[in-house]
Amino acid sequence: MKLLQPVDPADLAAIKKWFETLAVCCRAVDYEAARPIFADDMIAFGTFTDFMIGRDLAEHKQWRNVWGTIRNFRYDLDKVEAIVSGDRLMAAGMGIWQSDGFHPNGDRFDRPGRTTVTLARSCVGDPFVATHTHMSLFRGTPDQSFGKFG
Repeated sequence: MKLLQPVDPADLAAIKKWFETLAVCCRAVDYEAARPIFADDMIAFGTFTDFMIGRDLAEHKQWRNVWGTIRNFRYDLDKVEAIVSGDRLMAAGMGIWQSDGFHPNGDRFDRPGRTTVTLARSCVGDPFVATHTHMSLFRGTPDQSFGKFG
């Protein structure tokens, strides 16, 4: 049984825009600029806190423990996948990221991972806002980076 409908190109573009905005904010270590792309009452899973409710908690327990310790965070936007509801107001986006992590001695390591995000918006054409994120590193990747960039 196939349940997924083709994704409207405008919706896929909006979802890719969300991923690119997150990457830009992460690279700039700009928490303030990232806040509008997340719902105040978002729910998240993360490396440093297993289960978080609220954007402020995600920022303080997750973002601030990661963004300033890594470099070159980016998504392969050509490979972002999406599922969009029939009314086009809710979506799930999936993307693979790459970044540079740093060992305690300063040596660089590849830090790849994946993101699943649920997104919502009030009206078709509005930007999507994250209501849930689950970001995880690929197996075998060190779960902590020790860079000092932010």
